[in-house]
Amino acid sequence: MRYSQYLLPTLKETPADAEVISHQLMMRAGMIRKVAAGIYSYLPFGLRSLRKMEQIIREEMDRAGAIECLMPMANPAELWQESGRWEKYGKELLRFKDRKGADFCMGPTHEEVITDIVRNTVSSYKQLPLNLYQIQTKFRDEIRPRFGLMRGREFIMKDAYSFDIDDSGADTSYAKMYQAYRNIFNRCGLKFRSVEADSGTIGGNFSHEFMVLAESGEDAIVSCDSCEYAANVEKAELLYGELETPAATMELQSVDTPGQKSIAEVATFLELSPHQLLKTLIVQTADDEVVAVLLRGDRELNPIKLANLLDTDAVHMAEDKVVKEVTGAPTGFAGPIGLKIKVIADTEIKGMADFVVGGNGVDLHFTGVNQGRDFTVSQFADVRQAEAGDPCPRCTSGKFESWRGIEVGHIFKLGTKYSEAMNATVLDAQGKSQPLVMGCYGIGAGRTVAAAIEQNHDENGLILPMPLAPFQVLVTMVNPKDDQVREAAEKLYRQLLDLGLEVLLDDRDERPGIKFKDGDLIGIPLRVTVGARSLKEGNVELKERRSGEVSLVPVADVVDQLQQLVADALAFTVES
Repeated sequence: MRYSQYLLPTLKETPADAEVISHQLMMRAGMIRKVAAGIYSYLPFGLRSLRKMEQIIREEMDRAGAIECLMPMANPAELWQESGRWEKYGKELLRFKDRKGADFCMGPTHEEVITDIVRNTVSSYKQLPLNLYQIQTKFRDEIRPRFGLMRGREFIMKDAYSFDIDDSGADTSYAKMYQAYRNIFNRCGLKFRSVEADSGTIGGNFSHEFMVLAESGEDAIVSCDSCEYAANVEKAELLYGELETPAATMELQSVDTPGQKSIAEVATFLELSPHQLLKTLIVQTADDEVVAVLLRGDRELNPIKLANLLDTDAVHMAEDKVVKEVTGAPTGFAGPIGLKIKVIADTEIKGMADFVVGGNGVDLHFTGVNQGRDFTVSQFADVRQAEAGDPCPRCTSGKFESWRGIEVGHIFKLGTKYSEAMNATVLDAQGKSQPLVMGCYGIGAGRTVAAAIEQNHDENGLILPMPLAPFQVLVTMVNPKDDQVREAAEKLYRQLLDLGLEVLLDDRDERPGIKFKDGDLIGIPLRVTVGARSLKEGNVELKERRSGEVSLVPVADVVDQLQQLVADALAFTVES
């Protein structure tokens, strides 16, 4: 491809509305352009990266035995009503009516459609296992689309759905997809973690998220420094061990704490460490149940763990008026003593004694507090957020490390959630009708490209890994008007194309400085500069974008060297 004939509109300045690095660089490098909030066009340069991502996905899905299909974006309401999600999904589901007044939605995911296909085409266990996937445009009407492709409304996604006769078969399908996902992200050259995660609105009883590690990641994750265990902090299990409640050594006393509300303020006022205090959170469930939750003063509540414990869709902090009704005091002074509501304490509290709590009165706290003597806990449970330094619950010898991650893939064990709701059954070996056991597996293709940029860039522009780079080699003519330079660059360009390499020839009539700056911005992994000075000595200049290493290479050797560098960068051994 010739730069002079290619649509590659680079920008010198960063667009004002581009907040994160991937959004900034994809706009500046001419990969995407905004059409509306959360909706983008892929320009040719960006589309090449996207298609490479899709091809890697296809190859690994096919290798794992999945079969590609394609489903419509427009879904009839009847299917979503069958599953129960028409009412439950929320405003992210873009609903509309056709000219006849029938209700439809733009598919944000396709569990309903694929279940309908399978229930009407598969009737026997002999047709299983079955795994169908597609790479297709999705639409979710995000309330606040932001960060370019990282959180858009319209996006390209690979979604796959497995169908098995029983849980054992479903576990095998899940394991194949788990390994396929590891292969995909390894092939992309990305640093990532597969983490145990909450299943969210999709449903199911087990799931893993695949996180590309990046400072800008929205998700907090923890991983063990000694074993493979990793989890989203919302899901991460905690190891408490056998905790015995120490004997009380202090008497209960009330203490005036004028103007001191936060844990930090009270700890400083009483000359104590925050871990000697207990925070009491008054929380409401989606069903309007009000409960008190106790945590050590330096810990944070995990609302998803709490919601799962209480078997409710969500929990939120109670409004000020509810707090006053329950405790008799404004927000900031709650404590467990005298409360008439359910009191849930993090398991860690079992091992504490002689701590400080709110006094349920303005500017009032209690010291020397002990559970069992001064108040009763309704239930102990793991309800706090995991953090760096916590012991690993699996190997017990390791400690958690904390990371920021960008979710690019999510796999679920769905069980029979959709098959039972939509009567998707097959006959088993005994001729008995059984609901299909399902799995669901998604990858954001465009989001992965954006996440790769978040992880691979510098102050000058993109440094995409070779497998995702739009082109492999950039051949730059320093002066296209110089016959010797032009002829040498053209010859090199044709030789590389003949070998099957992906080459962009910068034949523009621009100053060298502009070409070099654009070359760094668009981040093609290998750049060969053909200039009169080096040609006189029989050389061209080779620069590796990632390392910045520059070397002079004989013209006679550069083709072989480039071919080897590309081959080495694309080499990948599939994990079994």
